[in-house]
Amino acid sequence: MLKSPMSRSRTLFGRSQETSLVTVDRAIAEFRAARPVLLRDGVSLALALSAELADADLVQRLDELAGGRAHLILSAARLRRLGAKGRSETGILAMPTLDLARIETLALKIDAKVDAPVAPAGSLDEAAIELARLSLVLPATILVPVAPDEIAGEPLVEVTIQAINAYRGEQVASLAIVGRAPVPLEGAPETEFVVFRGGEGLRDQVAIIVGKPDLDTAVPVRLHSACLTGDLFGSLKCDCGDQLRETVQWMAENEGGILLYLDQEGRGNGISNKMRAYRLQSQGWDTYDADEVLGFDLDQRHFDFAATMLKQLGVTSVTALTNNPLKIGAIKAAGLEVAATQRVLGRPNVHNVRYLASKRDRAGHFIDMDALMARAAPTD
Repeated sequence: MLKSPMSRSRTLFGRSQETSLVTVDRAIAEFRAARPVLLRDGVSLALALSAELADADLVQRLDELAGGRAHLILSAARLRRLGAKGRSETGILAMPTLDLARIETLALKIDAKVDAPVAPAGSLDEAAIELARLSLVLPATILVPVAPDEIAGEPLVEVTIQAINAYRGEQVASLAIVGRAPVPLEGAPETEFVVFRGGEGLRDQVAIIVGKPDLDTAVPVRLHSACLTGDLFGSLKCDCGDQLRETVQWMAENEGGILLYLDQEGRGNGISNKMRAYRLQSQGWDTYDADEVLGFDLDQRHFDFAATMLKQLGVTSVTALTNNPLKIGAIKAAGLEVAATQRVLGRPNVHNVRYLASKRDRAGHFIDMDALMARAAPTD
C-alpha cells in the first residue's frame, strides 16, 4: 500500500514538516515538467496533470486509466469568462472521455464557452489548482481519481493535500538570510543587498538596504514585485521601472530605506502568463480582463513573507511607499506598524495610461491621474 509522505513523524531528512516542504517542491517540479502528480486526501488518491502542458500520448494513457472518472478543474475566474456568470469558487467539468481538443478549448481558448454543468470542487480539486498556481502555470488541471493498485509501481511523486495547502505558510516560517553584501548603485553608492531563501517556491527574495535607515523610527519601505520587462528593459507598458529606480534614488537622498525586491512577476502569475496577458492586451483587453481570461483573479501575490523579511531585518514600523492598498493591509496584518504612506508615481505615456487607470479603477490603487498627467506635461 502507498504510504503518505506525512505518515511518519521523523525521516532521514528531518521533521515531517521539513519533509513535506521538500515533497511539495518535488511535486511542483513534476507538475511543471508535464508529469502527473499523485495527490492524497486520506485514503483518496488522484492524479493531477496541468491542462496547459498535457500532451496527446499522456492524455490517451490517462483516459484508459480513468474509465470515465476524470474531470477538468477550472478556477472561478476562468469559469466566469466561459459564461458561468457570478462564479466565485473553483469548479469542475466532467470528462467522460479525456478529449485533448476539448481540454485545450476550455482551458485556453479566448472565445470558449461552458459546454457542460459545472460541479463544485472538492478538496483534491482545490489542492490541484493550488499546485498549478504554485507551479506558475495556468490554473486548469486534469484530475483522475485512482485506486492504489492502478498505479502500483509507477514512479510518481506523491503529496498530501495538507502539505500543498500548508506550503505557503511553511515557506514563510522557513525564510532565512543566506547572503548579504554591499552593492553600490548609481545614485545610491551606500547600498547593501540581503538575500533571503524562501517565500514562494524555489525562488530567492532580496532586500535592498539603501543608506543607513533608522530602525528606531518608521523606516521607508517599498514592496516591489519583480517586473523583467519594466525593471530591466524599460517597458513602456507599465510604471514599474520608474517606481523601482525613483524609490531607490529617493531613499538615497532622504536618510535611507529598504526596498524588498520580490520574485512575483506578473502579479504573481509568472513571466509566461504575463506575456500571454500582454498578448491579449495588444488585442484590446484591459489588464485585469486579460488575466481573468487566463483564469487569474485581480492579484495572485502574497506579501506575508515580505513582512517576515522586514522583521528579520529589525523593522517594526514603516512608512509604506506604495499606491497599492493590498500591500498596506498585508504589512498591518503581519503585525508591523504602518506609521504613514507615501505615493510612488511613475511616468504616464500612451502605452501605459490605460493600465494605470485600470489599477486605480479596478484594484483601488491610490493613483491621481491628474497629478500623473501634469508630471508628463512638457515644461517651458
